[in-house]
Amino acid sequence: MRWTVRLAPLFVCAGVAMMPFAANAATEDDPWEGFNRVVFKFNDTLDTYALKPIAQGYQFITPQFLEDGIHNMYRNVGDVRNLANNVLQVKPHAAGVDTARLLMNTIIGVGGFFDVGTKMGLQRNDEDFGQTLGYWGLSSGPYLVLPLLGPSTVRDALGIYPDSYAEPYRYMHDVSARNTVAGMKIIDARANLLSAEKLITGDKYIFIRNAYLQSREFKVKDGQVVDDF
Repeated sequence: MRWTVRLAPLFVCAGVAMMPFAANAATEDDPWEGFNRVVFKFNDTLDTYALKPIAQGYQFITPQFLEDGIHNMYRNVGDVRNLANNVLQVKPHAAGVDTARLLMNTIIGVGGFFDVGTKMGLQRNDEDFGQTLGYWGLSSGPYLVLPLLGPSTVRDALGIYPDSYAEPYRYMHDVSARNTVAGMKIIDARANLLSAEKLITGDKYIFIRNAYLQSREFKVKDGQVVDDF
């Protein structure tokens, strides 16, 4: 996915550059709603006519055990990112769990095809550099929808490039193999969301925005979120 790594800073810069032209600030968390809705519409159209049909076709023709195995392998690779960020957040126990999962799933789980770690009680963490920045006190900043990349915040957008160093695609020199592995990751991720999108109600933009912001706050604070009600 080297092309997305290279384009990510461009998307971030382009988004920020267009902010003065965005209108209709809606909420404190989403002052750039005008701009964000335009990008959201672009992303949603691309998803509707390209990515979603591909993901549905992939899910239809792929046996469940194979789909699960492929998903597990990508999650196993993602544990490298989890480990790196848990180290940066000085969470030794979580980093130890990440390490144990990587070793067990890679060796015993045949390259991560089987999630042995979870079955042994080692629950998977979900960390990234955006959360690391939040852990050390950097506020999330305004909500931001990035072209192709989807929902984010200014802080999370800044974390995309550092996280790319934990991805294997950066170190794959065979262009065909790199693009195939990166493309399959995108399809796998989209297929995994097919059932979840059925829960969306009302204004799709607002639903996704609120779900994203709440999820990120929960993750950054490790579940220690104050209930406003």
